[in-house]
Amino acid sequence: MSELEGAVVLVTGAARRVGAVIARSLHAAGAKVVVHYRSAAEEAKRLVDGMNAERPGSAWAVRADLLVCEGLPGLIDQVLERFGRLDALVNNASSFFATPVGSILEADFTTLIGANLKAPLFLSQAAAPALRASCGAIVNVIDIHAERPLAGFPVYSAAKAGLAGLTRALAVELAPQVRVNGVAPGPVQWPEDDSFGEDERARVVGTTLLKRCGEPMDIARAVRFLIADAPYVTGQILAVDGGRSLFT
Repeated sequence: MSELEGAVVLVTGAARRVGAVIARSLHAAGAKVVVHYRSAAEEAKRLVDGMNAERPGSAWAVRADLLVCEGLPGLIDQVLERFGRLDALVNNASSFFATPVGSILEADFTTLIGANLKAPLFLSQAAAPALRASCGAIVNVIDIHAERPLAGFPVYSAAKAGLAGLTRALAVELAPQVRVNGVAPGPVQWPEDDSFGEDERARVVGTTLLKRCGEPMDIARAVRFLIADAPYVTGQILAVDGGRSLFT
C-alpha cells in the first residue's frame, strides 16, 4: 500500500515549478491531488491529465484567486464535494519581487503580504474543520529569507517571516488533531526574471555549505515527509537550504 493511499491533498500554486513537483511527488505516494492555480490553466491541465493517465480520477485542477479571502471557504467546499475529504493542505503559492525601501507602494505590500501570509492564514482557517475531521496536516512553504532577510526584498522577507510565525501559531491553535509544519527552501529554483544575474547566483550558491543548488524534488521530499511520515512532528520549520542558514 502506498504511504498516502486514500489521502486527499490540496496544493496551492501547483501548476508550475516547485508546486508541480510537490504535486507529482504526493501523487506518486498514492494521494489524490487537487492542483490549485490562478492563471496557469494550460500547465495545470497538463499536470492533471498526466496524473489521471496514471490513476484515473486521482487528480483535479481548480482555479481560485487566493487574495479574494471570501472565496476560500468555497474552494475547500469544492474539494470536499469532489473527493469527500481533505487530509492535507500545502500552502505553496507565493509572490516574489523586489521592493527597495524608498520605492515601496501600498499595492506591493498588499500583494506580497496577501500571497505569502494572508492567503495561507485564511485558507488554513477554511480548511481547518475538514483537516480536524481527518486528523490531517498543513505544510507551509516558507523561505530562508524569513530568518535571513534578502536585501532589496524587505516586504517579501517580512511576509515570509510572518508565515513562519503563523506556522507555529497554527500548530498551537489546531492541535491535537492537525499538525502544522513548514519547509524553508534555500537556493532551489531561480526566479524566471533577471532579478538574479549569474554573478549573484554564484555568490548565493557560495554561501551554502554544500556549494550547490538544490532541486525542486528536495522540497517535495520534505513536504511529503512532513505529511506522510512525521506523525509526531508539529510546529517545526525544516530548512532545506544546503546549509546556507548556517553559513557565517
